[in-house]
Amino acid sequence: MKVGVLISGRGSNLASLIDACAHPDFPAEIVTVISNNPGAKGLEIAEAAGIPARVINHRDFAVRDTFDACLSEALEDAGAEFICSAGFMRILTDGFVEKWRNRQVNIHPSLLPAFKGLHVHARALEAGVRITGATVHFVRPEMDEGPIVAQAAVPVMLNDTEETLAARVLEAEHKLYPLALRLIAEGRVRIVDEKVIISPAPTDVPPSLIVPGM
Repeated sequence: MKVGVLISGRGSNLASLIDACAHPDFPAEIVTVISNNPGAKGLEIAEAAGIPARVINHRDFAVRDTFDACLSEALEDAGAEFICSAGFMRILTDGFVEKWRNRQVNIHPSLLPAFKGLHVHARALEAGVRITGATVHFVRPEMDEGPIVAQAAVPVMLNDTEETLAARVLEAEHKLYPLALRLIAEGRVRIVDEKVIISPAPTDVPPSLIVPGM
């Protein structure tokens, strides 16, 4: 499966996807990396891996629809069949989301539907939750909504700060995103009534990862 990855920043989840795709048995290939931020460090990661990378700066577009149309065209020109948003800090228009419906996933640093939006770890600590984590979900027009592919649970420690919690959740993300992409690329994921069904269930999922349908 040909994948385009959208980024805005450091690209750590991009790096985990690149590492996974480098294995001969991985069923996906990253064909392009696109950033809306010219200063994104993830562009250097893509270039070091020999993956075509480009910037489409949203600030160069007067309206959101035009930016999204250019982004979609660039993905198609690169041969992308599927999109992984990996720290892409733009809300996409309904038209873009519907065009790529069920062909785009995002990773969010909480156990959705809890703590949608920004400042996730600070809000988790303020709420006093004992478990947080990360979620890979199909993208829908509403922010941080969509059928859940996989989740990773991360315990919250009594002495956690926003920074220490964020670091542990990010480690889980780096394992979770390649797992979710593998399940999708292998054709194991179906969406029925806006819920994900995984069949057959993989047998090699680490016990710390919670995958709906297992």
